[in-house]
Amino acid sequence: MAYSPSWLSGLDLAPFRPRLVEALQSYDRERLWRDIGAGLTVGIVALPLAMAFAIASGVKPEAGLFTAIIAGFLISALGGSSVQIGGPAGAFIVIVYGIVQRYGLANLLISTVLAGGILFAMGLFKLGVLVRYIPVSIVIGFTNGIAVLIALSQVKELLGLHPPSMPADFVGQIRIFWQYRDQFNPYALGLGLATLVGLFIWPRLFSPNGVLPPALRRTRVFGLVSRMPGPMMVLLTMGTLTTMLDLPVATIGSKFGGIPRSLPSLVWPDFSWEGVRHLFMPTFTIAMLGAIESLLCARVADNMSELRRHDPNQELMAQGIANMVTPFFGGIPATGTIARTVTNVRAGASSPVAGIVHALALLLVVLVAAPLASLVPLAVLAGILLYTAWNMGEWHEFLKLRQYNYTYRTILVGTFVLTVVFDLTVAVEVGLVMACLFFIYRMSTLFRIEPVLDGPAHWPAVPEQVRVYRLYGSLFFGAVGKLEALPDQLGDEVRVVVLEAQRLISVDTSGLDALLQLQRTLARRDVHLVLCELNDQPLSLLKRTHRDDTLGADKIVHSLPEAMAQAGSLLTRPVITRAS
Repeated sequence: MAYSPSWLSGLDLAPFRPRLVEALQSYDRERLWRDIGAGLTVGIVALPLAMAFAIASGVKPEAGLFTAIIAGFLISALGGSSVQIGGPAGAFIVIVYGIVQRYGLANLLISTVLAGGILFAMGLFKLGVLVRYIPVSIVIGFTNGIAVLIALSQVKELLGLHPPSMPADFVGQIRIFWQYRDQFNPYALGLGLATLVGLFIWPRLFSPNGVLPPALRRTRVFGLVSRMPGPMMVLLTMGTLTTMLDLPVATIGSKFGGIPRSLPSLVWPDFSWEGVRHLFMPTFTIAMLGAIESLLCARVADNMSELRRHDPNQELMAQGIANMVTPFFGGIPATGTIARTVTNVRAGASSPVAGIVHALALLLVVLVAAPLASLVPLAVLAGILLYTAWNMGEWHEFLKLRQYNYTYRTILVGTFVLTVVFDLTVAVEVGLVMACLFFIYRMSTLFRIEPVLDGPAHWPAVPEQVRVYRLYGSLFFGAVGKLEALPDQLGDEVRVVVLEAQRLISVDTSGLDALLQLQRTLARRDVHLVLCELNDQPLSLLKRTHRDDTLGADKIVHSLPEAMAQAGSLLTRPVITRAS
């Protein structure tokens, strides 16, 4: 199943081919039961995370649930991965919170819709592969930075503070914590720490080397309990404990009035072109982060599963549709989520049906068990997010920094610091600029000009008036300075310069201009320039721009011996420059 409008048929576009269509062609009852089991498991994991991500983002908890339901359904039904689970993600917390604080909720919805359009266009025009070109140092830097900011955003709930508003910046949040320190609630801190300890201990209890006795491991109860995800377990136990002891802590019900026990209604945000103009950078950030997160998540799933590898372009188109639709029902940005996708794979999912079941399971919870969600303490959700932030960060990369070069360390640490102290958008922008500058510098160092013949001592048949140089690497705008300095290395006796370019990989327009400038500089000194053994790319560029005529067709030869013969004949001829 592939569809492209007729007016786009002349372009090289990605076909719209959801993985679900392919999966259903060989579907059977056994796979259905596996997908139902995996989907229900993921739904249990997604329930507390969806609410926690929404609250941390500065919106109501139902916004996270509606996003997990609608976007999760669309990403699974239309995506290019067999097992990826979509929904609200921790990586978006910092961005969404900043947009809500600065531009308001209505502009967040508009920005998400526009970002969805960008994502769909990226997939349609086969740009999914470009995301892989973002340096891993930038990805690790802002991932760790986001993890720190997520943890910082939960300090308020962990300590039981209730300031009227929270700034989005790092320094502002620290100031608020100190300003409202007299509101510290030890019960909230106790619940949050107990949640953290429980989440760390829970999976270790059921590991093969766990502390529980072997007799208990063989019981049926043990088997049932061991399948319960840690976040759901602490949510149930801590919520029950809070209700039974009537602890004085904030809950979803006390702060948000609970969760609506109904389907989301269509919302049409206020739209104006003036507002859109100010949303360019937030929109671009949402789109790029969504693309990076979803495709990285899909790659992780590919490595864990033996199913067919994901289609990055189809995945981006599905992410785009989900983000264009979800905001009209009060949702927030969505992308692929690593924790839920990994859970889905480990639970035995075999197709996108598992993701659809996960969305339907969450919908059933909203319709049936919404009143119970109002009893959930915010400190418990803070503990869950702190645990998520810890698992999200790749902290071991900081310990391995000494193993890498200065460029890698600078980009990673710089992106991390900028993400934490300033803004994720600034961090990614500066990180990409730094990566580009370091790459340009590195490529410029790879370009070399080395003498091959330096007078009669090396090639007796060639007069002293001839100099031969060999070019290595790529002659581009970052390396032209080395070519421009060549005339200063020549003595007054030199009348012919031969450039052997067999190892010259490529030339850009700046490099071509540098060659022409070198010819003009040499011509003013009555010195001829000869090129030989040009590869296909440089030679093609010369011919396409007609610069071969400017350099002179007789001065572009095939081999070095031909160049030496031509140099001998040029010694007695005056230099004639052609118009460029």
